[in-house]
Amino acid sequence: MNKQEFLSLLAQELSGLPGKDVTDRLAFYDEMIDDRIEEGLSEEDAVDEMGPVDEVAAQILEEIPLSRLVRERVRPKRRLRAWEILLLILGSPLWLSLLLAAGAVLLAVYVVIWALVGCLWAVAVAVFVSSLGCLAAGGLFLLRHEVPRGLAALGAGLALVGLSIFLFFLCRAASRGVVALTRAFKSLFVRKEAAA
Repeated sequence: MNKQEFLSLLAQELSGLPGKDVTDRLAFYDEMIDDRIEEGLSEEDAVDEMGPVDEVAAQILEEIPLSRLVRERVRPKRRLRAWEILLLILGSPLWLSLLLAAGAVLLAVYVVIWALVGCLWAVAVAVFVSSLGCLAAGGLFLLRHEVPRGLAALGAGLALVGLSIFLFFLCRAASRGVVALTRAFKSLFVRKEAAA
């Protein structure tokens, strides 16, 4: 495959990206191929060193932040006409109320997820406190020479200690997951300085 075929295939793979990104990437790979040709490689060998077009395109797509892609897709390509603006204004009672309802539902889902994590932490604390109570009760039973009850309470206490350790790690993983989800969701709406 020669350089022009490689660049045209790459342009097809990147067709969904913003135009500036496509031209920048094509210019970059054009220059890389020219540099390899200047080093003494044939055009086909220089293109082969770039790798398969689909892998190059996948690598380029991974490097572009999702927030910038979303912003480019949402940005209008043309100015709105007067009748379109009028329709937006007249339809605002409908679409605005639907938009507010969707936002309220998303907020409710977010609050419920955090409430579930909070409940999980409360269960973990309750199991740990119960384990301490069982261990203390087992010690008291043993001091009163009630060996079967004491051993049963100590066994239950040790089992609850193990369960509370397991719940601690589960709660920590759930909290980290929800924090990561929150950051990912926030990054869709907050403009980063590097992207601006």
